[in-house]
Amino acid sequence: MALRPIGLSIALTISLWNLTSVAAEAARPSPPAAATAFLTQHCADCHQGDAAEAGFDLTAIENGLDAANFERWVRAFDRVDDGEMPPADVESPDAKQVAEFLRETSQWLTEFQREETKQQGRTEARRLTNQQLERSLQSLLAIDLPLSLQMPDEPRTDGFTTVAAGQSISHFQLQHHLSVVDSALEEAFRRATAAKADDEQRILSANEVARQNPRRRCREPEMIGDDAVVWSSGLIFYGRLPATTAKHDGWYRLTIRASAVKKPADYGVWCTVRSGPCVSSAPLLNWVGAFEATDEAHEWTFEGWLPKGHMFEVRPGDRMLKRARFRGGQVGAGEGEPQDVPGVAIHQVTMQRIHRGGDQQTLTRRLFDDLRVKPASKNSPAVLISKDPTADAARLLLRFAQMAFRRPVEAQEIQHYVAAVQQSIAEGQPLIDAVRDGYRALLCSPHFLYFHETPGRLKDYAVATRLSYFLTGGPPDESLHALAADGKLTQPSVLAAQADRLLAEGRDQQFIKDFASQWLDLSKIEFTEPDPKLHRTFDVIVQNSMLAETETFLTEMLRQDHPTAHLIESDYTFLNGRLARFYGRQDIQGDVIQQVALREQDHRGGVITQGAILKVTANGSTTSPVIRGVWLSERLLGQPIPSPPKSVPAIEPDIRGAKSIREMLDKHRSDSSCASCHVKIDPPGFALENYDPAGLWRDHYPLLVGRSVKKGALIDASYELPDGSSFDDIRGFRQRVLQHPESIARNVAEHLIVYGTGASIRFSDRQPIEAIVQSTQPSDYGFRSILKAVVTSDLFLTK
Repeated sequence: MALRPIGLSIALTISLWNLTSVAAEAARPSPPAAATAFLTQHCADCHQGDAAEAGFDLTAIENGLDAANFERWVRAFDRVDDGEMPPADVESPDAKQVAEFLRETSQWLTEFQREETKQQGRTEARRLTNQQLERSLQSLLAIDLPLSLQMPDEPRTDGFTTVAAGQSISHFQLQHHLSVVDSALEEAFRRATAAKADDEQRILSANEVARQNPRRRCREPEMIGDDAVVWSSGLIFYGRLPATTAKHDGWYRLTIRASAVKKPADYGVWCTVRSGPCVSSAPLLNWVGAFEATDEAHEWTFEGWLPKGHMFEVRPGDRMLKRARFRGGQVGAGEGEPQDVPGVAIHQVTMQRIHRGGDQQTLTRRLFDDLRVKPASKNSPAVLISKDPTADAARLLLRFAQMAFRRPVEAQEIQHYVAAVQQSIAEGQPLIDAVRDGYRALLCSPHFLYFHETPGRLKDYAVATRLSYFLTGGPPDESLHALAADGKLTQPSVLAAQADRLLAEGRDQQFIKDFASQWLDLSKIEFTEPDPKLHRTFDVIVQNSMLAETETFLTEMLRQDHPTAHLIESDYTFLNGRLARFYGRQDIQGDVIQQVALREQDHRGGVITQGAILKVTANGSTTSPVIRGVWLSERLLGQPIPSPPKSVPAIEPDIRGAKSIREMLDKHRSDSSCASCHVKIDPPGFALENYDPAGLWRDHYPLLVGRSVKKGALIDASYELPDGSSFDDIRGFRQRVLQHPESIARNVAEHLIVYGTGASIRFSDRQPIEAIVQSTQPSDYGFRSILKAVVTSDLFLTK
């Protein structure tokens, strides 16, 4: 074959790789001869110096391997393995040369990383995330404070906060940690030493939740007959219930008995339940839930966290309902009801303070074991009764350390903590205060804040910890500790059984919520709001129903071990009546999420066409094939996309409709540094172009003309895939993708590994992940099968 001329500098650089210093040779193993020869012959001419094509300069690959150039080698390997390089416009290398390059390079890279893993482990030192810290303290102290609200936001690496490489610790974070620990201990000791439990219940009649002064214009429900009525309206805070104002921070259970007033003919009055101060100086409200009121009165129960001074708001929240107007921006007094407007009639409200972490007896036992507490009174503090305070302090601290450190602890390991507490007691500090100080110190120990793992195969207690935090987000329970103590937890059959147990009784829903909030960016569902001028039927009920659709869909996949291909295509989804109407279906009724068979005209199927996914991959006003394409490639198709070159400007859609996004991207792709990535990004991005920022199907782009929205250009969702095949629309795209279901399964396995182990996928992980995927082929790559293969894999069981 005819070879391109090879520049002298790059030829010398590659051929003389082995002539560097002896010290560097020892630190960096030399590349295989086949790799050097292949790159020199087929790649060097185009990839050298500042003008290297696609910004990939082979001169940057120094002698052998080190942290600086490992990823460059992987990139070169992948481009050849995918058939992208050498390019099609040059004579292809011999198939044997390609195979030899791939085999030798793969073995070289894998051995290098595996040796590194033996010394350091796959996972760096990993600390508890905000959520894990919150649940650890809740479990340890039997409390229920939403402590993560007090913590600073965390960075996400490869999509997850659990990845050790993206975690950091600073004086600022340590101060927040101490503050959170103090809040947790304050709540636990307050409840444990109280004279009586602080549970309370209020049963409020309609008259008690309505406006108290009939002549006062306000935002509360108004009494009409025997009911407290809230009309459909755009007034902010209309429907607030001051009678539900929280006297203390806490979780509250709200039971509402209500019915519809002047409901539409075909459906009920959908209402929101939210919470907040409900005053103009604090306009934000927190989502609690929703219900559909009908002519017949029903009861609904919700639970929400209310800081002191916050209250509940209950109101019609369906934007498809006709809305009332009130003069002066307040609900009228004595002016009569609005004309022909739906509303909700509240008959009774019951509000009860609850404790999710456990009752007072459970909490006291958790803190003080068998010691008795003399409760605090108006004139004296609480007293922890002990015949031998010094011995009891040592006993309590050792017991607490074993729970906090999530493993057996020898007395000498915490002797300095115990000595400090015993000295305080000797100096006259009450036992209960000294024990609290000891607990505080233990909760600031690295043994609590960090996972205790050593390079190599994990010990049983470390497996218990990793498995529990992976599936529950919290510390291991007594069953896991018992299995770890017996040395049984590293057995595959035991691990699989424990995974089933930890995901039983509805706990699989919490796992899916935790995992998908980061994997699929569902935590960003509130980040943008579709433009109300363009999306008049979208509202907060629809948004939260979308979340429920995706989370219920994934939970069902996990429970039934459905194929991971259902992420791309399925003949069912989960809807309630409100979301079904938003999607254009009138045959689904009720406010309960239910499984629904899909029709061809629904243009739905799989996670990729669910509203929550379509919303988090748009900005509220426009869609971008680039943004959706990158997201779909990385989150579901398993195709990592590198960051764009800094010199290349971003593509912003033309909201005027003068140019289509396809026209703009055609010019963008003419840049060779962009084309190599866009060949992967654009196909999935354009496949989803028929879905607008709110997740609805469209045939045309919207065209803004003044205040009117008209049909713009016809949407073209067709494209060509990197392998040369093409598709016309989302259905054709699905068919092409599902020709390789193992790719979808591999992507799921990789995300589970990253989330569960706290380490990004490495080159040396590829073969073990492939083994995980192949082991689940008999189940058609079932979701649950993949998860159980992950937790029994060497990758999961090794630091």
